[in-house]
Amino acid sequence: MKVEDIKLTGTVVELRPMTVADVDKLFDAANFPQLWKWTNNVISTRDDMAKYVGSALADRAADRALPFVTTDVITGEVIGSTRFGNIETAHRKAEIGWTWVTPSRQRSAVNTEAKLLMLKHAFEMWKCVRVELKTDANNERSRNAILRIGAREEGILRNHMITDAGRFRDSVYFSIIESEWPSVLQDLTAKLERNYV
Repeated sequence: MKVEDIKLTGTVVELRPMTVADVDKLFDAANFPQLWKWTNNVISTRDDMAKYVGSALADRAADRALPFVTTDVITGEVIGSTRFGNIETAHRKAEIGWTWVTPSRQRSAVNTEAKLLMLKHAFEMWKCVRVELKTDANNERSRNAILRIGAREEGILRNHMITDAGRFRDSVYFSIIESEWPSVLQDLTAKLERNYV
């Protein structure tokens, strides 16, 4: 596993490395309170987004994360963000998370294709043996979305985090392991093909 800046391009979305210059456009795409209801972070001001980006880039500098800006592949419009995090090269694993998509692009091919691009990179380029995903135990929508991409639920970590709002969060962990990747790839590809026709 070599942790280096990459660009992942699909038919609908492009994931490009996050930079400090992205703060304003990310805030414009993220300035919807419903996006942050179940997240660890609360983004309600431009300064909140600047801290969010700064934290992501600090993890990038330490080779713990690869944060992306999610853009519309045709228009270049910033429509969200996602990242590889908790990267452990010695164990050939990484987490996909910190994912949000502006409300107007939810329930579209955006998240499915972004996950497919990232999973392909993780399993085919990095040769990961495990990719983790997690979400707030109360976030049914996110839990269902993670199951739909083919991940398996593993369990709940109680009082796993203290959110920016001061709430104790239980986190549900999911994973995809390398032996499951071929069938997950086939299923995600079929889902995207159905979405395009």
